[in-house]
Amino acid sequence: MHLEKLSLTNFKSYEDARFQFGQQVNVIVGPNGSGKTNLLDAIYFLSLTKSAFHSQDILNINHDADFFIIDGSFVTGEEPVTNAEHKRVTQITISLQKGQRKILLADKKPYERVSEHIGRFPLVLMAPNDTDLVREHAEDRRHFFDGVLSQLDTDYLRDYLAYQQVLKQRNSLLKLFADSESHRRTGRTGAQVDNDLLDTYDEPLLNLADRIHDRRQRFVQEFLPAFCRHYSFLSEAREAVDITYESEVGKPDFREEFRHFRRRDTMLQRTTMGVHKDDYLFTIAGVPLKKFGSQGQQKTFVIALKMAQFDQLQAEKQVKPILLLDDIFDKLDDQRIGKLIELMERDTFGQLFITDARPERTRQLLESVKAEVRFFEVGE
Repeated sequence: MHLEKLSLTNFKSYEDARFQFGQQVNVIVGPNGSGKTNLLDAIYFLSLTKSAFHSQDILNINHDADFFIIDGSFVTGEEPVTNAEHKRVTQITISLQKGQRKILLADKKPYERVSEHIGRFPLVLMAPNDTDLVREHAEDRRHFFDGVLSQLDTDYLRDYLAYQQVLKQRNSLLKLFADSESHRRTGRTGAQVDNDLLDTYDEPLLNLADRIHDRRQRFVQEFLPAFCRHYSFLSEAREAVDITYESEVGKPDFREEFRHFRRRDTMLQRTTMGVHKDDYLFTIAGVPLKKFGSQGQQKTFVIALKMAQFDQLQAEKQVKPILLLDDIFDKLDDQRIGKLIELMERDTFGQLFITDARPERTRQLLESVKAEVRFFEVGE
């Protein structure tokens, strides 16, 4: 599988651009601020229907326009594809008009559900801010693992989306009840806490939480061997690493405790327990990586995470995911760059996109890689 063609209209810094990519290594070069990362984000958007860097779709519209269009052609089938007659090409189009809903088309036909698209064209992104997975909040770690699982397992994605919807509705109800409590204390009338009504939200929320918890737990067990193998390769087996899934949902008395804290939830106007509070503990040599890991160890850890994600997607989808490397050569030391190049030499990857502000450096690094390399200069 590979992305053959891409056209952008009013997407971020691109008013109108056309690209025809190679099946193997594509290097995007240009000075800082020229749009290299924006191009990778367009590819990411085409695969996962969202930006890797903006939570709001509207922020991806060029500032001089009121819409954007991303249009790309994915080729699937045996690789490398050499005979045009045997190519299976799927055209994916994503567009957004200000004030309207996002449109997603496959061969000019809408999907019944957006979830049907996620995982169809698997993709892995390595970016400079990946170490936020280690240094920042539990939300970042959940976001990573949910993203991997969403590409792997359509049922998980549907459960996750359903959970988020019920959670949003429950939180709105809690806010209503909190407002009514405020009215009561000030002598005004307002709706009282309706436990029967809360039950209609709690039951589906808890059932979804159980399924999400079980799938996350199984996934970490499946994910760990590949992750540890990659970390050992990248670090030359210097120390042991581990990932522990932390969740209160698996506790025997979780459901009872969840209902017990309804009053607390009402006061805080949000649901304080559930899988949306889960975390993943990263450890190295038995101690938390966040507190005791060096910068080099943290970088190695997140690269191993992304490589294990690549392996899991390849095993499940039976295709090599598209791999995006954003400004990696500028952020890694020579040892880790050498390990990535070694993997390229082994033909580990399928289609690869690399951004670099220094094209001569990339040419030199890729000299030993026996693959077709195409260079694209942006921001001219």
